[in-house]
Amino acid sequence: MSQAPSAAGPAPLASMTAFARAAGAAGPWRLAWEVRSVNGKGLDVRLRLPPGFDLIEAEVRALAGRHLTRGSLNATLTAAREGEAVSVSVNQAALEALLTAARATAHKFSVPAPGLDALLTVKGIVEVSEAKESEAEMRALAATALAAFEEALTALCAMRAREGEALRAVLAGRLDAIAALVAAAEVLPERSLEAVKARLAEQVRALLEAAPALDSDRLSQEAILIATRADVREELDRLAAHLAQARHLLAEGGPVGRKLDFLAQEFNREANTLCSKSNSVQLTQIGLDLKLLVDQFREQIQNVE
Repeated sequence: MSQAPSAAGPAPLASMTAFARAAGAAGPWRLAWEVRSVNGKGLDVRLRLPPGFDLIEAEVRALAGRHLTRGSLNATLTAAREGEAVSVSVNQAALEALLTAARATAHKFSVPAPGLDALLTVKGIVEVSEAKESEAEMRALAATALAAFEEALTALCAMRAREGEALRAVLAGRLDAIAALVAAAEVLPERSLEAVKARLAEQVRALLEAAPALDSDRLSQEAILIATRADVREELDRLAAHLAQARHLLAEGGPVGRKLDFLAQEFNREANTLCSKSNSVQLTQIGLDLKLLVDQFREQIQNVE
């Protein structure tokens, strides 16, 4: 289950993909759970319980909710009873009465009397009943099933945590690569103040030559638009802020998958803006490389709780 950070270190970063088994026994019963989880937007618990075990469904779902926050969980319980599971009894009085009547009828019509095997198939002669546990035995069986389920969940969460730590390293590497691209964009020669001023002046001059009759208000609006598109300072600042937040979430651990997914969307938004505002081949290439890294980052995030 996701935990808050402590002085001992960050909470685990959990994957949503895992598998575990656990078994238990109560009296003549042998129980086994198989649990597996995959990606999911929320927590979706799907149970397969054998007949007679419906009474533990609510507690099983509650246990799952205490251990997990996201993922599609499939849990299957199998139960087998050792030894005699049914009892068979013959209604002797009914069989004797039926045999007497059959012999009398056969004699009357001068036909052979039916054999015992035929008489035993008559409804009500042979009674088959399943062995039933007492109330105390059923309580013990339910407790064993729940304990085995929690054991399986614990193993599942441990596997999710191991997978999550591997994901943490992969995601940290993606963030480092994104940071390197942002740093490269910061030092591009065409982003220097002099280059931006020169480019802005050239665009304003071209605007005046193309439309010399522009009034001052319209010219101011066009100049502001050109100035806005002349630099990507705001985009780079937002990317740096998103990087800091993403690294904080990775260090914090716990169920941060949704927050990281939101940040991935913001990364992608800024990368798109970089490409649309680019005024150089180098910046365009950085924007395209950034989009590729963000896509890889977001793909990995889909498996984070």
